[in-house]
Amino acid sequence: MTDFFAGIPQLTYQGAEAESDFAFRHYNPDEIILGRRMEDHLRFAICYWHNFAWPGGDPFGGQTFLRPWFGNTMEHAKLKADVAFEMFRILNAPYFCFHDVDMRPEGADFAENTRNLEEMTEYFAAKMDAGGPKLLWGTANLFSHRRFMSGAATNPDPDVFAFSAATVKTCMDATHRLGGENYVLWGGREGYETLLNTDMKRELDHMGRFLSMVVEYKHKIGFKGTILIEPKPQEPTKHQYDYDVATVFGFLQRFGLEKEVKVNIEQGHAILAGHSFEHEIATAAALGVFGSIDMNRNDYQSGWDTDQFPNNTPEVALAYYEILRAGGFTSGGTNFDAKLRRQSLDAEDLILAHAGAMDVCARGLKAAAAMLEDGRLEAARGTRYAGWDKPEAQAMLASDLDSITADVIARGVDPQPHSGKQEKLENLVNRFM
Repeated sequence: MTDFFAGIPQLTYQGAEAESDFAFRHYNPDEIILGRRMEDHLRFAICYWHNFAWPGGDPFGGQTFLRPWFGNTMEHAKLKADVAFEMFRILNAPYFCFHDVDMRPEGADFAENTRNLEEMTEYFAAKMDAGGPKLLWGTANLFSHRRFMSGAATNPDPDVFAFSAATVKTCMDATHRLGGENYVLWGGREGYETLLNTDMKRELDHMGRFLSMVVEYKHKIGFKGTILIEPKPQEPTKHQYDYDVATVFGFLQRFGLEKEVKVNIEQGHAILAGHSFEHEIATAAALGVFGSIDMNRNDYQSGWDTDQFPNNTPEVALAYYEILRAGGFTSGGTNFDAKLRRQSLDAEDLILAHAGAMDVCARGLKAAAAMLEDGRLEAARGTRYAGWDKPEAQAMLASDLDSITADVIARGVDPQPHSGKQEKLENLVNRFM
């Protein structure tokens, strides 16, 4: 126990009329939705980095948070873990996620980094064994340190590639030791600023080989979790190789990894790529690579990834609708890759931000489930494509251009367009919000 969250009670579901700020109004872990507990649908995870490692800076100013665990010693790292697991308990979160540098101090070299990581892994394991949450996924931070300024797997220096590969190995070991259900590769600087100094083909080949090594090592150590790539456009690198779901899928196909690797999709990254969150989820589902999500939002007046907690129920509902249509999560879940505003200094701000976000997701899930149970959206979709269910339409797909042309002439085909009824369907969706 620490005194950082002193006076803040453990949150419980108290219903929509609850008067206390420290309550769940819509997130009821045991409520049954479509035959499953709400907690098992949502699989909430708390991120370690934004909550406990981020100092409150932005592109124009430095640290605003003064946390007692900020420092680069093992004592600081253990105090940070104590506070983190206390917050997990207050929120009754079933999962958490981490980068290696979030949980361990930076050492003088790779060997010291590894010793620090291994010691903190055992510290985490003891807390998890004592009733702490499970690990949704682990990952390596291969973007913050100056050594990674030109990338990790795509770095022009083979020594940086080697350091990165070794770091990922240690992080996979830690994730495996802690029973992680996934391992994420977050390519924060896998891309380039200018073609004037870039050998793109070489970099893509190296990135493909790096990912293949990760998959090989997964099988070598018997890790049963899912390997995930997190698509990310533009920021921080101008031209990211992992721009969006479709780009990542093409990359996986090129290296024969589409059956081995899935995607972790972030709402904020989807928007930066010019897509909606539900588009990216539906794309991943259609391609068979949907894995997990990072739930946050961007400020639509800003041109970067602001990582704010979700507060828009209709947006969230459309995302969960596509997740439910795809069969729901398996090893993945809902990670809050979100951070406080730099003016939100108090301990209670950390708790209330998550409580509100969990309620928004619960409301969105219930709306999505109600739409799916109602069936009218799927019925309208089925009606729109009903012509393709006819035997002659299916036969046409196995035919050729000459045969199709002859048939069009023989039948005198002159197709007339049909309404897509978009406004009607949008009105229908709004009834559930």
